[in-house]
Amino acid sequence: MSGVIVSMRRTLLSCTSLARNGLLGSAFAALLPAAPAEAADLVDTLSIMLDFNRQELAVLATALALLGFSVVAAILLMRTRVRTADNEARLRARIGELQLQADRFGALLFAEPQVLISWPAGDNRAQISGDISMVLPRDSSPQRVLAFGTWLPPEPALQMDHAVDALRHHGDGFQLTLTTAHGHTLEAIGRAIGGQAIVRIRELSGLRRDLAETNLRYKALSDETEMLRGFAAASPWPIWAKGENGALTYANPAYVRATEANSVTDAQERKLELLDSADRTAMDRGLKDAANFNSRLPIVIGGERRMYDVRAVNVGSGSVGVAIDASEADALSSALVRMAEAHRRTLDQLSSGVAVFDGQRRLAFYNDSYRRLWDLDRTFLDANPDDSSVLDQLRAARKLPEQPDFRAWKAKLHEAYRAVETAKDTWFLPDGRALSVVTTPNPEGGVTYLFDDVTESLDLARRFDGLIRVQRETLDSLAEGVAVFGSNGKAQLFNPAFVRMWKLSSDAMRGEPHIQTVEGWCHQLFDDPGVWRQIREAITSIENRADIPLKLERKDGSVLHGMIRPLPDGATMLTFQDITDTENVERALRERNEALEAADQMKVDFVHHVSYELRSPLTTIIGFAHFLSDPSTGPLTPKQAEYLDYVTKSTNALLALTNNILDLATIDAGAMKLELGPVDVSKTIELAAEGIQDRLATDRIRLKVEIAPNIGSFIGDEKRVVQVLYNLLANAVGFSPQDSTVGISARRTERSVVFTVTDSGPGIPADMKDKVFNWFESRSQGSRHRGAGLGLSLVRSFVELHGGKVRVDSIVGRGTVVICDFPTDQAAHRDAAE
Repeated sequence: MSGVIVSMRRTLLSCTSLARNGLLGSAFAALLPAAPAEAADLVDTLSIMLDFNRQELAVLATALALLGFSVVAAILLMRTRVRTADNEARLRARIGELQLQADRFGALLFAEPQVLISWPAGDNRAQISGDISMVLPRDSSPQRVLAFGTWLPPEPALQMDHAVDALRHHGDGFQLTLTTAHGHTLEAIGRAIGGQAIVRIRELSGLRRDLAETNLRYKALSDETEMLRGFAAASPWPIWAKGENGALTYANPAYVRATEANSVTDAQERKLELLDSADRTAMDRGLKDAANFNSRLPIVIGGERRMYDVRAVNVGSGSVGVAIDASEADALSSALVRMAEAHRRTLDQLSSGVAVFDGQRRLAFYNDSYRRLWDLDRTFLDANPDDSSVLDQLRAARKLPEQPDFRAWKAKLHEAYRAVETAKDTWFLPDGRALSVVTTPNPEGGVTYLFDDVTESLDLARRFDGLIRVQRETLDSLAEGVAVFGSNGKAQLFNPAFVRMWKLSSDAMRGEPHIQTVEGWCHQLFDDPGVWRQIREAITSIENRADIPLKLERKDGSVLHGMIRPLPDGATMLTFQDITDTENVERALRERNEALEAADQMKVDFVHHVSYELRSPLTTIIGFAHFLSDPSTGPLTPKQAEYLDYVTKSTNALLALTNNILDLATIDAGAMKLELGPVDVSKTIELAAEGIQDRLATDRIRLKVEIAPNIGSFIGDEKRVVQVLYNLLANAVGFSPQDSTVGISARRTERSVVFTVTDSGPGIPADMKDKVFNWFESRSQGSRHRGAGLGLSLVRSFVELHGGKVRVDSIVGRGTVVICDFPTDQAAHRDAAE
């Protein structure tokens, strides 16, 4: 520093001349640094210089200012160099310390075999250090460590690739336990540190490996526990666990719902149980004796009783249980048993021989046709012999096909027990029979054999070949025109009648012309485009193949009846028959029938009109007869009263006959409507019986009435039901001898009310039973009965209008029984009335 001051002084002295020229200023004094002795000398010098005049001082001041700036710059430079030297020394010392620390950390880091892989930020090149011999041979390139598939199995290698990618791109750390292809257990840890992605791979051994394996087992056990808890919570079946004292320790939501608890805690506090006391006792006994319990029990859940499969096992010091809804399975099992039994009964009725062998190849079922087919002893079959024993016995009796290697043949037959599809074969037996054998694998194991005697079928097949040869001759001799067209539309077969009927050339038809060509040839006789289009479509169609009748009226006045018939091989047969004469006769018969129907309708209309016209004057006559018989009109002589009584009876009979004819005509015209309402059965029988009381008294006939208790009523037309019963009773009284009994009874069945009227008359011959319900069909059969024969016709008509039925049972000489069924179903009444 002192050297600098001395230099400055010399500089000032040398600059005196400059001060005289006014180039320096007094401001330089302020820039000088303060120093001890050197500063004092500088001040003295400056004092001497102050003696210069002002102009000289100005020059001196400027020079001193420039000198001061240079001094300050030199001082600052000096200080910077000193500070840099100090920093450099300290930095070298720090680098030495860091190098020592890095060596110490490196020695500590690689004290055990491991591999470090680091990727600087933004750089895809990895730096690899450590002992790679733990994953690769020593002479391998370090970069091969990055090919994880070379030293790891496929799945861990893929897992490692994904983890490294996530670390490098997203900074996601990881810790994996890997097993190499050579069976070594490694630990891979990845972290993002200081902008670098670092992966550390080391071998797990000793305590560390045990700890890692323990952690893995703990995690697996924890995951398994959570999975089981989730499954139990989502399960629709009640699941529970109990402690050593039998108290509920766990229950899933299904158990809580089944016991109608609010929560698991509520079920535990209230000690709610799923099973009743008897079933719980049985379950506790089973757990105590056999450490498990399995039974199908009824459980009431939500007010509904259902069947559940309850399973419980001892686990540790407690037990766990589950109740699986088996109601549907129980119902299906019962249905399956019933179906199997019905199936067996059906098989037992088949004419084909059926034998069912189970999974152990033992006979489980056979029908009587099987026993008779092979003529086997029932005792032998009932002993459930195996398949081989049955075949051996049949072979010993020479009932099986002769085989050069019977063992190989039997082994091939028994391949059906391992097959999945049905196999078919034909056996030609030594006795000349041919059997069709179908072997079907059973879903539950075993095989079902189906034997059919096809001897006649094969014989028929042989005969069929002979029939084919006769076919051509037969077709040629037919009067009907026949032509067969293939699926390609070309003619394959024809007979001479077809050629003659359509006036075609036989040589042209032998060239197998297309149907369109044949259509062009036939246009001169029949040119309806719609019919020909229908024929073409039927011949060339693939789907919706069905018989199509045709009727062709040709230009020459002839009428042909045709039929389009698809054949099994895809061909189509056309047949044509000349029905010109038949059509003419049919037209005549149709016209005659229409005339007869018109005449019959005129008869019905006439009867209806006459009956209506007769009823009006009859009503007047009956009215005046009643008026004359009234005492208020004056007294009558006995003869007049007798004549008036005859008139009254005759007019009443004539009016009843007229009403019956009118009712029958109305029914026949479809205009009769029932007035439906409640019909009291007892009251109806009483009203019908009142109408025949005088005839019962006259002929000394007793009426026996039998009405089932609480028979009640049914829906019907009461007036018409009374009319039915009256006609039946009148008919029975008319045919019954004096001093006999006529019976009427009523009973209710599930769907109807049944009226039965019986008599002890002469009975009805078998050839007359179907005619007794016809109009005007009346035969006395040697009895006192006389009438127009309309009563039973009305009975059948009214009963059928109600939707019911009438039947007659009669034995000649023993009487007649008439039974009427009136349905109680209102829908049947409504349909009948309509």
